[in-house]
Amino acid sequence: MTAIIYRESAMRDFVGYGANPPHAGWPDGARIALNVVLNYEEGSEYAITEGDGRVEVGLAEAPGGRLPPGERDIAFETMYEYGSRVGFWRIHRLMQERNLPMTVFGCAVALERNPAAAQAIAEAGHDICCHGWRWVEHFRLSQSEERDHIRRAVASIRSLTGQRPEGWYCRYGPSANTRRLLVEEGGFLYDSDAYNDELPYWVTEMGRPHLVVPYTMDSNDGKFCHPAGFATGSDFFEYLRATFDVLYAEGAAAPKMMSVGLHCRITGRPARSEGFARFLDYVMKREGVWICRRLDIAKHWIAVHPHRP
Repeated sequence: MTAIIYRESAMRDFVGYGANPPHAGWPDGARIALNVVLNYEEGSEYAITEGDGRVEVGLAEAPGGRLPPGERDIAFETMYEYGSRVGFWRIHRLMQERNLPMTVFGCAVALERNPAAAQAIAEAGHDICCHGWRWVEHFRLSQSEERDHIRRAVASIRSLTGQRPEGWYCRYGPSANTRRLLVEEGGFLYDSDAYNDELPYWVTEMGRPHLVVPYTMDSNDGKFCHPAGFATGSDFFEYLRATFDVLYAEGAAAPKMMSVGLHCRITGRPARSEGFARFLDYVMKREGVWICRRLDIAKHWIAVHPHRP
């Protein structure tokens, strides 16, 4: 039998923290760390006008792919434009009215095309976790292409906001090279290219410690675009509330983190935003809730749970 040798970073971990996860030690004894993530992608998606030879067909009000391959879908383009023109500002207002922070998974090209939104994000003190140069799948890029995308994205966001992004999140999933390229690039405190835990955890990449702050696909408005997913803002509220309640109860002994994933063009619609607003008001009535940025979680974990070889 031929032995199969895996790179260290490619090994899968089915155990994690197991039955006894570490006590998170969130600030002020909080029972749960709640992080709202707004995916800002509009203007960086696949488009004929970008020379991609294809149209983006996912995560919008109607299923794409109705036009013949290679033809421009102007209707679909406008569904995306809604997110940056209207949806972003609605969600931004909801957070500002409640004086709450959030994390923006920002694609550099998308932010370049709406400098006012980039400025509003920076002025509000939200952190930008880099979501790529464009909203493309990094697992489809060559290693040299991916390295170039990472560098372009960092330079662009630094230029737009005055701060370099310290977190990273690929579209859907990373390539086999992504984490190594992030470590090579330097300056990243964490990535969120994982869905496998409710607490941050350390990995070793290229012999160096690297922090992972897992994300979520379940408490995520992307499920509005799946046939068996959410149908109304109330559906979204109920799912978020139930997730919060379970984690809050467990947090009496074992505090965890909860991520809420939003998209400008999805939750930015009126009826869905109402369900999300109800959730914010619900959690704000509870004590022991740390509503924070993703960068805050990463910095806390680095300080309180440093990597131990």
